[in-house]
Amino acid sequence: MIDPRSAAATMRRVNIQIFGTKKCADTRKAERWFKERGIKLQLVDLKEKGMSPGEVRSVAAKVGIEALIDRHGARYRDKGLSFAAPTGTRIEALLVDDPLLLRTPVVRNGREATVGWKPEVWATWS
Repeated sequence: MIDPRSAAATMRRVNIQIFGTKKCADTRKAERWFKERGIKLQLVDLKEKGMSPGEVRSVAAKVGIEALIDRHGARYRDKGLSFAAPTGTRIEALLVDDPLLLRTPVVRNGREATVGWKPEVWATWS
């Protein structure tokens, strides 16, 4: 059982944003993981709103730009990107223009960030 005093203290220290889609199982699992711990979060549905160029750069500085693009997804193939694989700044521009190319979930806590299901990292955030 979570101690309400420690949960309240945790909520003051973390500012969680989850970028993903409602269809993404890992995004739903991440949302549930934070909610089960009483941690407030902001869920950003990438079908409705993408990441700004500054947000993409901020997350890329932590995880690397290659970690952000979902090269195995159907959207990547459907856009014909597998034939002319984008690199560097072109990846950033693609992710800003089409946020559904992002690997999800992207979870941010201030300047910290992860891509994918990373509860072992999230547990260290305070």
